[in-house]
Amino acid sequence: MTEIDQIVAQCQKGNREAQKILYEKFAPKLFAVCIRYCKNRTEAEDFLHEGYIKIFENIDRFRGEGPIEAWMRRIMVNTILEELRNKQKISFVDENEIFINNFAEEEPETDEVHFEVNINQVNELIAKMPEKYKLVFNLYVVENYSHEQIAAELKISIGTSKSNLSRARKWLRDRLGELGSG
Repeated sequence: MTEIDQIVAQCQKGNREAQKILYEKFAPKLFAVCIRYCKNRTEAEDFLHEGYIKIFENIDRFRGEGPIEAWMRRIMVNTILEELRNKQKISFVDENEIFINNFAEEEPETDEVHFEVNINQVNELIAKMPEKYKLVFNLYVVENYSHEQIAAELKISIGTSKSNLSRARKWLRDRLGELGSG
């Protein structure tokens, strides 16, 4: 049994010290997940807190069938999605609007940027992305959700998920282009 397995087993018994250790071990990575979906640090901290409450309330359901970090990350993302659905009624661009505006063509899979950008610049741009685009972009690109999963989680159509991802990519390409020409 690994050290992390022992910590999880102690958390499942309600051991507060083990909970503290688990929190300290994974909080930085899970905070990074939260910050990707938030407008500011305070909101991300609130999500982190809410997510950890759910993690510790449900830790007895963890069966060790995968890494604890992946299980915790999934709970954190689900907590964020639930909170965003409840607090912010984000209006997504409907797939039909794309057709009306002649944006129906698929985005090319290879979008090359011909200048150097560091990851911090990209993260800063993603943080500034309109909320409806950022949510779909993060779920698809970062969390590897399928459009079917995104549609189910956000209660939107698959086409709406695809069109919002397309617009998010365009938004990001446009901002990267501004960085490259500046």
